[in-house]
Amino acid sequence: MNSPRPIYFHDTKAGCVRRFEPVHLGKARIYSCGPTVYNYAHIGNFRNFVFVDVLRRVLTVFGYDVIHVRNITDIDDKIIRSAISSETTTHAIARRYEDAFFEDCRYLNLEDVEYSPRATENIGEMIRLVSELIEKGYTYERDGSIYFRIACFKAYGKLSGIDLTRVQSGTRVDSDEYSKDDPRDFVLWKGRRENEPFWKAPFGDGRPGWHLECSAMSRRFLGPTLDIHTGAEDLIFPHHENEIAQSEAANEVEYVRYWLHCAFLNMKEQKMSKSLGNIVTARALREQGVDGAAVRYFLLSVHYRKPLAFSMEAIDSAASAVKRLRAFYRRVCEYAVDFEGDSPEPQGRVAEIRNAWLDALADDLNTARALGVLFDMVREYNFAMDESALTLPEAVMIRDVLEDVDRVLGVITVEEESDPAQEIEELIERRQQARKRRDFVEADRIRDILHSMGVILEDTRDGVRWRRP
Repeated sequence: MNSPRPIYFHDTKAGCVRRFEPVHLGKARIYSCGPTVYNYAHIGNFRNFVFVDVLRRVLTVFGYDVIHVRNITDIDDKIIRSAISSETTTHAIARRYEDAFFEDCRYLNLEDVEYSPRATENIGEMIRLVSELIEKGYTYERDGSIYFRIACFKAYGKLSGIDLTRVQSGTRVDSDEYSKDDPRDFVLWKGRRENEPFWKAPFGDGRPGWHLECSAMSRRFLGPTLDIHTGAEDLIFPHHENEIAQSEAANEVEYVRYWLHCAFLNMKEQKMSKSLGNIVTARALREQGVDGAAVRYFLLSVHYRKPLAFSMEAIDSAASAVKRLRAFYRRVCEYAVDFEGDSPEPQGRVAEIRNAWLDALADDLNTARALGVLFDMVREYNFAMDESALTLPEAVMIRDVLEDVDRVLGVITVEEESDPAQEIEELIERRQQARKRRDFVEADRIRDILHSMGVILEDTRDGVRWRRP
């Protein structure tokens, strides 16, 4: 097989940009921390999920065989609290919000991943992993729960740089989440409690701790060593640090070759977070009629490792950018429609633009730079079309490049429900501009397009009006 195009990622553990070299040539095995389904996901969550969607799309475009696992956490402290407050079951809560999550994924045009395992359907894998850690002496039991003793894992802290000298032997935490600067022995298996789901295990009835879930499911679907593990930057510690400890202690091999972490989406200079009460959900934006492509564009408009500030003004600006890209694509397609024969390979200036786009993505998924390249192309070739200086082969090459671009962007060719009236008005305006510059060939071509749409034009003192028969 041909070697895929080289690509470089900023690896959190190394603290620098490194060339991607997977375990197996041409294959990319990705694990992403998925949603905890206890409530609707907000767009801060989806900044991370859109970033990972771009990652998998880019790797595919670059020629990698991608296998991507994104788990569903359907049992944890938050889900149990939500079920109790709603007077229902954890199963009902989890399925309700899991369904909502996948609806939001479709709204934002996220590709389906190869595997979306639920935690509750992989309990056997988790029990096996805990049993291995017990056998190897990494654990201890307290009050029916099994804890990982981090002092036994000498490499603890290699991802986050956390200082273990402050840790007192035997200090431990039983909750799924805890302070960013407070490393403690963490719970692998929580002993059975009243009014909580539980599973039988040789070391005692109970349920898995949150950190255990990802290590068990990633090993089941991808093996002991992952090429890439992704997540939001707040997962670096404790979650990902704990994943490394339990996985490498059990498997005795490197857990992850490349760690990629996405920066926060901020609301008024604060991280968007349910705990802070400053969230905007994808569902709410959809119900307001906001085009999902505009939200998606907004979320990838800034490099994934840089903070991004939310505002409706920013969403509106993204919507305008998407409309401009779609209008350009339609215009190029209209030019290319009369071309006969096979599409030519991009060459000359079009090839330069295509390569600049790919180079930006190869540089740690620099979507901001890639979009700059794209809009340079839009300006350049809109001008060429205004001047009737675009050839049919060029139009075909540009159209094909735009379609390749959208395999990553996912906002151009998958359109929202079109507004026919708006499209007609745009065509009429372009015809008027063509007539002003005395480009009557172009004006007549647009008139023919309007005629094919059943539109009758009428010239009046107040300008051009249109109607249908």
